[in-house]
Amino acid sequence: GAVVEKTPEGLHLTAPNGLRGTKFELPYPSVGATEQVLLTAVMAEGVTELRNAAVEPEIVDLICILQKMGAIITVHTDRVIEIQGVPRLSGYTHRPIPDRIEAASWAAAALATRGDVEVLGAEQGDMMTFLNVFRSVGGAYEITDPRAPRTGHPGQEGGIRFWHPGGELKATALETDVHPGFMTDWQQPLVVALTQARGLSIVHETVYEQRLGYTEALNKMGATIQVYRDCLGGTPCRFGRRNFNHSAVIAGPSKLHAADLVIPDLRAGFSHLIAALAAEGTSRVYGVDLINRGYEDFEA
Repeated sequence: GAVVEKTPEGLHLTAPNGLRGTKFELPYPSVGATEQVLLTAVMAEGVTELRNAAVEPEIVDLICILQKMGAIITVHTDRVIEIQGVPRLSGYTHRPIPDRIEAASWAAAALATRGDVEVLGAEQGDMMTFLNVFRSVGGAYEITDPRAPRTGHPGQEGGIRFWHPGGELKATALETDVHPGFMTDWQQPLVVALTQARGLSIVHETVYEQRLGYTEALNKMGATIQVYRDCLGGTPCRFGRRNFNHSAVIAGPSKLHAADLVIPDLRAGFSHLIAALAAEGTSRVYGVDLINRGYEDFEA
């Protein structure tokens, strides 16, 4: 029921007769599109049925918030979400779920640098797919329990401790996918660790078509990564017959050396920082302000 006008300044949206519920199906279970439908349909008149919806933990967390505010939302099987519109919403109190992208990024950093990192608050359930890959390439982790407070000291919440146990890392083949598959945001930091694994690793990116540009900077630092238009290592995806470099082959182990780097975006940028930490010598990395948007207190 909305009217969307495209102008040189951007989009102008109005709903002259209000919003009303409808039925539709997403061509791809996009997280952003699912969030937009939830936020729009929650106060639309009538019932909205969304098929092929994203069901990531972050989507479920948003639904929990909207339900606290007074929404009526049912999550059916087979990626179907039904939203009954309500006339008004109220305030809420909520603690968001832990950031599993941030947790996996620190894990990859520990692996690439032969380090040991505990991510407090990280939860096993939402990271099972990542944890399986982390272990299969040779990383070690343990789920840590909350520590009781000592006299004069606050307690500490549990989380996941990630470390490099020594020995060689093993190459792997993986495909990114929607939940419960391997998250697209997990592949960039992990690829830096895979430059240190023996053999050929294959990464097939099926969620975003242009997600491997960051590998150029890694090659500049001594990595051996080739990107391909083909769907490597698995099932054909929607980018397969189009001119997108969406598969990568990483040969390792590679000795990384320092370089001057400019951070292009959040995830690629964190991968560059991991590479700089793992490399021999001193790197200068520009544009680190971007990192603060997704990683708490990186400098510390």
